[in-house]
Amino acid sequence: MNSGLETMSDLQKYILNRKEQDVEFADGYDVGYEAFKFGAIIKDLRLENGMTQEDLAEKLHTRKTVVSQMENSPADIRLSVLAKAADVFGKRVKIGIM
Repeated sequence: MNSGLETMSDLQKYILNRKEQDVEFADGYDVGYEAFKFGAIIKDLRLENGMTQEDLAEKLHTRKTVVSQMENSPADIRLSVLAKAADVFGKRVKIGIM
């Protein structure tokens, strides 16, 4: 029976082991990963819709650099900007506290 570890990359194994040993690392990693996903989702939606960063920036009434930052350094995205970007693609933002 495959435990799943055989199919994990060395990086995935390292992260899993580090998270098990260091609660502070685990918390920080999870928060950072969630922020990264926001940027990746916006970029995927933009590309799926055949838009450039300039196109999205125009629809958001902002600069291309803001869109680039949103996609590549999403930890600092304002919720209002994220909600506007989601709206451009007919989506909505759902946030929860667990």
